[in-house]
Amino acid sequence: MSDDVTAISEQGDFCVGVPVDRQDRLRLRECLRNYIADNQLIAPVSLSDLKKHASQVLKQSDLGEDYQPYAVVLLNNELWRDGLMKIPFDKRLLLLPQCLKHSQSCPAEIDHLGLICKHCGRCVIDRMTRRAEELGYAVLIAEGSPVVMAMIESGQVQATLGVSCLSVLERVFPYMEAAAVPGVAIPLLKDGCVDTFFDEDWLMELLEAYQPDGAVADLTRLKQTVADWFESEALGEYFESTGGHAGQVAADWLAQAGKRYRPMLAAGVYASLTGTAVDELPEKVKKAAVAVECFHKASLVHDDIEDADDQRYDKPTLHVKEGIPIALNAGDYLIGQGYRLLAELDCENAQKVEILKVAADGHRLLCVGQGEELATMASAQPISAEKVLEIFSQKTSPAFAVALKIGAILAGADASMLKALDTYSEAIGIAYQIRDDLHDWQDAQTKQLSIISSLMQGRTAEEAFAQARRLLKVNRQATLLSLDAVAQSGCKAFLRRVITKLFDGTERMGCCDEYSPESD
Repeated sequence: MSDDVTAISEQGDFCVGVPVDRQDRLRLRECLRNYIADNQLIAPVSLSDLKKHASQVLKQSDLGEDYQPYAVVLLNNELWRDGLMKIPFDKRLLLLPQCLKHSQSCPAEIDHLGLICKHCGRCVIDRMTRRAEELGYAVLIAEGSPVVMAMIESGQVQATLGVSCLSVLERVFPYMEAAAVPGVAIPLLKDGCVDTFFDEDWLMELLEAYQPDGAVADLTRLKQTVADWFESEALGEYFESTGGHAGQVAADWLAQAGKRYRPMLAAGVYASLTGTAVDELPEKVKKAAVAVECFHKASLVHDDIEDADDQRYDKPTLHVKEGIPIALNAGDYLIGQGYRLLAELDCENAQKVEILKVAADGHRLLCVGQGEELATMASAQPISAEKVLEIFSQKTSPAFAVALKIGAILAGADASMLKALDTYSEAIGIAYQIRDDLHDWQDAQTKQLSIISSLMQGRTAEEAFAQARRLLKVNRQATLLSLDAVAQSGCKAFLRRVITKLFDGTERMGCCDEYSPESD
């Protein structure tokens, strides 16, 4: 396209905050690439951190702070560019704004999803959508459509390429970062929401870029794949016929419904670190994931007995159905089964020793935390919120750490990665338990340890819940901050998406014409 920036500038139509000189724009992109390499930045990066880094680059490049919003977009683009190129075209979404249409003679129709191009050839929308659809892209001509997040969550879209104005891009950053899928945006060069335009060559370059050298973990496919591993028939190969009644009860309990978060974490971190497609995960990962779930289901059997719970998965708990002696025995069997599966993993002996140590340490720490909870509940003495959070870090966080670290060790992760996963697990485990307390707590007489109960001391119920929500926000933020130490982009993106999945931290945004400053 022609870029007569002088004429545009004189008309006063050039986007505020975008460098008028094309060479300045290109120079800024190059400076950002160098800055990313020098500082080893890895996506996803929060909006607040993007702003800090962008300000540093603007100072180094002698461009004014007025260009920060534009620099933020370009910085985010460069962080995700390589990730975008790994995604097949048929898993990408091209998102264009309606303001690119010909304002005087556009025959397009508009429905609840956006503009339906008639391909009349009068504007750039026709050229871009034709090429994108030839390549296999999904295309939406709408800004901020709620359907975008739904497509990402369903797995239909694993990367987004969009065009928009700076104000809209800043509002969608939290959604892009929370989704943790490669997202690259081309800022509009002309303001006004009518007959706008952008750097078409830049979009075409990105539109056609494809360098597949790895896979991105798809949470939707991962969830289904892992669920299939726990069908009764699939589990049969891991339970010997010599297990007798104890083995049968244990296998049936393992096949019971559940979220399967922990085996998903083990499989997902391996897939993200190695670039392995979800449906191509090796047998050793499947076996390790089953072992992780064996440990988890054993802990549930024992917890239900200790807490005198009579319902699990909307059905009678195992000890209610089979009696305490049989339930205890089945739980113990699952622990032994988990260690047997780990000992049989087809991996290097050094990895196997490390995996067994991780499992044993996690198992021991979980028991320490559970013991503290039982002692606290037996004493019937008031307990501080700080002590409750400490117990959460002992009895909930280790389960996350064991799952993640086993998958990472199988993937060949180094000590720094394992340390980062420990930090992440501690924060997400505490946040996860607080979230469950907020969801499940009914009154101060709950028979289980609860952060709500501890906060009720000297507070009203409303104040206690408000404080618990603040603690959840603090620990969720700590989980996000822990990602800074993850020095592998695929793994960092996977872990970020896990946070969004567990805590649903963003609300779906409306379309741009639904937005007003008052709605902020």
